Amino acid sequence: MLTVRFVQNHCKMLISLPKLVFFLLITTISFSQVGINTITPLSTLDVNGNMSVKVITLVGSSSVTSISDGVYLSINPQATDQEFQLPNPTIYPGRMYLIRNINNTYTAKLSTAAGLLFPKSSTTGSPQIYMYEGNKRSVLVISDGSNWTYFD
Repeated sequence: MLTVRFVQNHCKMLISLPKLVFFLLITTISFSQVGINTITPLSTLDVNGNMSVKVITLVGSSSVTSISDGVYLSINPQATDQEFQLPNPTIYPGRMYLIRNINNTYTAKLSTAAGLLFPKSSTTGSPQIYMYEGNKRSVLVISDGSNWTYFD
């Protein structure tokens, strides 16, 4: 025989069941790790295999050429000291670019929209660096949320 107490207890369980499922889903998602080609990821993103990144070529012009896309960038100045500008590092913390001046004749000027460019082992930054054969032909730049650090 159904009693009022029995019905009340089961209604409470039914109401709290969605809350329990929601809680379990949220905790699973917040502590999850993604593995690509592995069933036991050891980091937030664990890639067991090769990785490809977006590659683009930027051709210099008489005005500043903004960098806003890609990961591996081939920059091609058409005159000496043509400027290629990194985005504001405060907007893109953690963003990385691998940049190579592919022109054998002209120097490329790499600048930033805000902050400074710091060499990997220095506390002295500058608003731009120059890239040419024998001097920073290829650089990796990483935003720390305030400035860019470069590795050549």
